[in-house]
Amino acid sequence: MRIDAILIHGMGRTPLAMSILAARLRAADIHPHLFGYSVTFERWEDCIERYRKFIEKRTASNEYIIVGHSLGTVLTRATLPRLTHKPKACFFLAPPTQVTSAAKNFAHRKLIKLFMSEMGKVLTDEQRMKSLPVPSIPTKIYSGIAGPCGRYSPFGEEPNDGLLTVKETLLPNIPVQTVPSLHTFIMNSKLVTQDVIRITKSN
Repeated sequence: MRIDAILIHGMGRTPLAMSILAARLRAADIHPHLFGYSVTFERWEDCIERYRKFIEKRTASNEYIIVGHSLGTVLTRATLPRLTHKPKACFFLAPPTQVTSAAKNFAHRKLIKLFMSEMGKVLTDEQRMKSLPVPSIPTKIYSGIAGPCGRYSPFGEEPNDGLLTVKETLLPNIPVQTVPSLHTFIMNSKLVTQDVIRITKSN
């Protein structure tokens, strides 16, 4: 049976950021579809609805998975309840699951606030982040730990990916795997790809 994969990038990136992952999935006979969005110019609700239509159009009755990175995982959590045809599994790469220290710091900078617009500001809204549903389908989180730790690190001794700490990526009852990657490049991790393929093929 054909298996599709919906891939959604993070904030400030484009679908091109997921192209290496897409190529590796395609080589494993998992058919990728890359969803793109603009944090600067697109509204939250409009993007969620467009994302829902994109998923339903490309997967039809096929089995499929969703692989999201960073803000893409937040959009996915908001969209999942609206899908009539649910994915068999979700894979969240460096997902912000709460208002993070980085989001709080960036939100106070005027240029960043302009760039983030409505969509990116969701990451700084404690109430909206807490209201996002935890996926009820099989889901796995991958958290990077290649960020700096120690005396001069803004994260102290907390394992991190250079933007988020591992603690800031956790969800209740969702398994997590740490990988030696930075936030920006975690989607290119071979360890992540191999695990996604293994789980997808075994279910």
